[in-house]
Amino acid sequence: MFLFLSKVLFFFIRPSNALLFLLIIGVVLLVFGWRRAGLWLTGMATVLLLVAGLGPTANLLFQPLETRFPHTEITEPIAGIVVLGGALDTVIAEEHGVPVLAEAGERVVAAAVLARAHPAIPIVLSGGKPALFPGALTEADETVKLLTGLGVDPARLVVENGSRNTFENAVNSKEVAKPQPGERWVLVTSAYHMPRAIGVFRAAGWPEMVAYPVDYRSAGTWRPYPSVAKGLRYTDVAVREWIGLLAYRLTGRTGVLLPAP
Repeated sequence: MFLFLSKVLFFFIRPSNALLFLLIIGVVLLVFGWRRAGLWLTGMATVLLLVAGLGPTANLLFQPLETRFPHTEITEPIAGIVVLGGALDTVIAEEHGVPVLAEAGERVVAAAVLARAHPAIPIVLSGGKPALFPGALTEADETVKLLTGLGVDPARLVVENGSRNTFENAVNSKEVAKPQPGERWVLVTSAYHMPRAIGVFRAAGWPEMVAYPVDYRSAGTWRPYPSVAKGLRYTDVAVREWIGLLAYRLTGRTGVLLPAP
């Protein structure tokens, strides 16, 4: 139910969709003679579309998230690596019959790099079918194909292919990995998603989790975007993450609103 509500509600409050709905309502009001209200809504929607699409809105939202856990190289011994799903597009992969990297594909690349730097330790691949109307493929199973193709020993890969969100990533991965007290595990996910992910893993009772953020999206706090499409896309992602942090805190899935190192 939580997954269904989160997907449906965010469809309507996603900034790009919400502003489009606002613009449509304004046009409808103009057509039916409500000129003042129609002009006000269409004008506001247009301005906000430009601000969110071409302005630095997404960068301003991403910066506090992506700088929360600095990227550092892993030099001390670790017990294992957990790689969160989101790096592949299973819908397109099912259509064409080959694994397809998504925008967060750097998570898979980071997993391969860490696997080579830290041989013999287990690598947990966590990701099921997060789409509201999923296909037959799971993110974890498709990631196995990519990592084995990159030379990672399949015997090291621990597949957790039942989770559909970050909370289930933490709970289900703990069941298959069985981390022991005092162990240090590395968590790989996108930099903007790392605070929520670390908070959930801590709440789920994992031992020390070392953040390994990748897939950075921000490029300077006040830098504008070259296209409305990219700016709106990144604004959608950033707003969704902030809403996720609030929702997870209110439902007790994390201990604090913005987890820190």
